[in-house]
Amino acid sequence: MDDYRVVNRESWDERVAAHAASPDYKLAEFARDPEFISDVVRFDLPRLGDVSGLRGVHLQCHIGTDTISLARRGARMSGLDFSGPAVEQAQGFADQLGLEIDFHQADVYDAVEVLGAAAYDLVFTGIGAIGWLPSIDRWAATVSGLLKPGGRLFIREGHPMLWTLDDATDKLEVGFPYFETREPQVWDEGGTYVETDVEFQHTVTHEWNHGLGEIITALIKHGLQLTAFEEHDSAPWIALPGKMTKDPGFAEWRLTDRPERLPCTYTLQAVKL
Repeated sequence: MDDYRVVNRESWDERVAAHAASPDYKLAEFARDPEFISDVVRFDLPRLGDVSGLRGVHLQCHIGTDTISLARRGARMSGLDFSGPAVEQAQGFADQLGLEIDFHQADVYDAVEVLGAAAYDLVFTGIGAIGWLPSIDRWAATVSGLLKPGGRLFIREGHPMLWTLDDATDKLEVGFPYFETREPQVWDEGGTYVETDVEFQHTVTHEWNHGLGEIITALIKHGLQLTAFEEHDSAPWIALPGKMTKDPGFAEWRLTDRPERLPCTYTLQAVKL
């Protein structure tokens, strides 16, 4: 089996330029309006609350639009990602916007060594991040290591039930693991989740699902206390093509037919004891 980090990094490195140019990441809006923030962060503003003055780090930050959004809400942000081109893009764009954000290239499991132990009031991670990691226990240990006592984890993620569904069928059919597995699910897909005409060469990825119980148990094991948990029937991308609709005035996608059947994403918060 190839090293998952090498395989996945090649895929993400290649997609950086296409994502930065895509209208879905809205870099033009960020540049035009100093108050503009990402749809992902805006969705969770009622749950985030006031982050002014907090020392925060965004793990697996990609090109940094959520990191920038948190900085615009007053947090003193760092970002970390394993992709060199992503970090270069994020740092350059933050500098262009006049924001003091430091971005670092490193594997997420090395974050404490790179960024410092017990250094942060807030660890943030967004949608489509933890599925690239083989061990949710190691991730939880990393989060715990980064947080000061009383510091908060804030994660919005794709729901593990959503990740089990086979979108190649007409029905909602469970086709993939719900729980973490030793071996990854290996995919070979040429596209990406944003609007682009780019044809990619690196199309193989290695991914893992992590059940809600596994995530919560790992956080508790590593000294965090769950403080909030909410499931959502929507996602900020078309997770199931042909089966989802975006309602007028709402930034996210739900099942067109009886959306109450499926949790698409969740928001979880926990505090370091």
